[in-house]
Amino acid sequence: MEKLFDIKGKVIAITGGGGVLCGTMAKALGEAGAKIAVMDLIETAGEKVADEIKSSGGRAVAVKCNVLDKDSLVAAKEKITSELGKIDILINGAGGNKKEATTSPDLSFFDLPSKAIRFVFDLNFLGTLLPTQVFGKEMAENGAGIILNVSSMNAFRPLTKIPAYSAAKAAVSNFTQWLAVHVCQNYSKDIRVNAIAPGFFLTEQNRFLLSDEKTGELTDRGSIIIDHTPMGRFGEPEELIGTVMWLLSDAARFVTGVVVPVDGGFSAFSGV
Repeated sequence: MEKLFDIKGKVIAITGGGGVLCGTMAKALGEAGAKIAVMDLIETAGEKVADEIKSSGGRAVAVKCNVLDKDSLVAAKEKITSELGKIDILINGAGGNKKEATTSPDLSFFDLPSKAIRFVFDLNFLGTLLPTQVFGKEMAENGAGIILNVSSMNAFRPLTKIPAYSAAKAAVSNFTQWLAVHVCQNYSKDIRVNAIAPGFFLTEQNRFLLSDEKTGELTDRGSIIIDHTPMGRFGEPEELIGTVMWLLSDAARFVTGVVVPVDGGFSAFSGV
């Protein structure tokens, strides 16, 4: 079993690696013996995660990178390759929403600015596609590699208020399936492409949408989510690790083109 899930020595590049969820993944993968490139637009966030990995005896490098800028991605890839070696695995974790692309009593759907909608869609979808072009090309040339995208529950069941984010994550799931087939048919049967679809985890982005900043009590939206999650709680970032380890290891060597919910049953519950 240890050999089946072994990722020791693998070079893993993670976009959005300075965030809560991907930072947790990065540290766990580093503890498992992989060499981690923590890519993030916010340099200090990436450095913090990389430093934690190194302080625990792992090997990591922080790389400032804009996932919407191909030149930035190419430069990041060159730095990672020079410092850690050939990249075996890409995790596309960069993404997020924007207040201006969210409906509210003060901002109706009909007044959502196209600039904000485009930003959210580009960040989540193009921010997955462009790194895949840059890092996946070498995998295609080498005939092996693993790509793991981060989708969302929004791809299964669109959530209220966030149309751009929901649409973008649906595109990520669709792209995951498309790319899995494309690389197998055109490049190598040894390139796998999958995605995880996290349910509701408290992050810096959504914490105070789901819980009150002062009291810690659930907001109305937070309560609805818990009521529709059979396990009756939010996920812990560490609860993504098992699924990620499976998809990145030989334990999943016949698994490609899937989007795996990690959601406490949210996607399975009809509400009645």
